[in-house]
Amino acid sequence: MTVSVLVPSSLVREAEDKREATRKVGYVARAATVFRADRLTVFPDREGERRWGEGFVKTVLRYAATPPYLRKEAWGKRDELEYAGVLPPLRAASQTGSGSDDSGSLRQGIVTEVGPEGRVRVNCGLQHPISLVVPPEMEVDEGERVTVRISSREPVRARIVAQSLPGLAVDSADLSAALGREDAGVRIATSRHGEPLTVSGLGPLAGRVEDDGMTVAFGAPERGLPEMIPDLTVDAVRAARTPDEGAVETEPADGAEAPPAVEPGAPGRFDLWLNAIPNQGSEVVRTEEAMFAALGCLTLTE
Repeated sequence: MTVSVLVPSSLVREAEDKREATRKVGYVARAATVFRADRLTVFPDREGERRWGEGFVKTVLRYAATPPYLRKEAWGKRDELEYAGVLPPLRAASQTGSGSDDSGSLRQGIVTEVGPEGRVRVNCGLQHPISLVVPPEMEVDEGERVTVRISSREPVRARIVAQSLPGLAVDSADLSAALGREDAGVRIATSRHGEPLTVSGLGPLAGRVEDDGMTVAFGAPERGLPEMIPDLTVDAVRAARTPDEGAVETEPADGAEAPPAVEPGAPGRFDLWLNAIPNQGSEVVRTEEAMFAALGCLTLTE
């Protein structure tokens, strides 16, 4: 199951200073990590951006998703990372803790030197960079990140493998492109105007997500997703809560209420508009708060 999370470039539009903006981005990365998201995509919302926009948000997210032992070498000093010290630790299972010490565990590494005979030196968080053979099907350059499988630490036994890097992947894409990915799964938009999440509706929805994966999009403070999508109105979102003729049906569990169905690709190419906090007590729910609320429900298992 692939879990993708989409957040807007206007994510930190209400931040008063760079320190606050950095901390907010860190909690977004932490929410994605807690619920084992595979990918965190920043989509453009130029009209909603203020002082810190897409470049800042994407850089801080990528830094946060980088294992601590690689950050200095991979990033050096950058203006966007002035307050990186306030970022909450992700402690991703694939990076730290007992998981990283197990036999055959995967770790990120960065190539520090390319040598002769297909060998490179790689910093992968051990006491010193280690010399490894590059697989015949791969070509790597200095500064490139690679996946290293460590089978023993004393003595060190490791090899470079042609696998995706472990941990949270951070990228950027237009909203339409992100929703059109082959592994998008169930495309869910979060909004206070969406269908209220209920106990009876959660079961069949969670079952569909477990089978197909999901892509969940979030808005920004005081600027929800309907305001970010051209030609989409709040009324259209509310109308989508009522199944229409020709709507896509999902088979519910016995005795359970079926989740709302909408016409394919409408509105805004989402399969479902969901209100994960139907009884919110605050006028504004921050993006990171919405992520914990929505993903906490959608990742439940039976």
